[in-house]
Formats: sequence, structure tokens, C-alpha cells
Amino acid sequence: MTFENVRDIIVNTLSCDADQVTLETNLFEDLEADSLEAVELSMALEEAFGVGIADEDMANIKTVNDIVEYIKSKVQ
Repeated sequence: MTFENVRDIIVNTLSCDADQVTLETNLFEDLEADSLEAVELSMALEEAFGVGIADEDMANIKTVNDIVEYIKSKVQ
């Protein structure tokens, strides 16, 4: 699992440019994701990595780095 994998999923789900997505990118402030897009992103990540993301955990995920770290912690 790499940042690039997560970035590609974000780009496809949120219809943004890859160069907009860095580890520091805030999904809501920088990419203007709404709650429906956050759910779609959560489902795409779950499907890609086989990791369930609880709603209360998703509520605490704000940045791309948060996603990467969360998935790393669940995959190990």
C-alpha cells in the first residue's frame, strides 16, 4: 500500500487532479469533498484495500496522510 495507490483512488472518487493530492491535502478544505463524496471514498478505499473503515473513524480522517496511516494500521 502506497501513497500513490491512495492518491489514485482519491483522484478517481473526487474527480480532482493528481497534482492536487499530497500527504498534507485536506479532503474537505483543499478538495472540497462533501459528506456523500466522503462515503464514496470510504467505500472505494475499503474495496481496494480490504479494510473496513468505521463511520466514527472516517469522521476523524481529514487529510490524505490520515488515510494512509489508518490503512497501514489496519493492514498490518
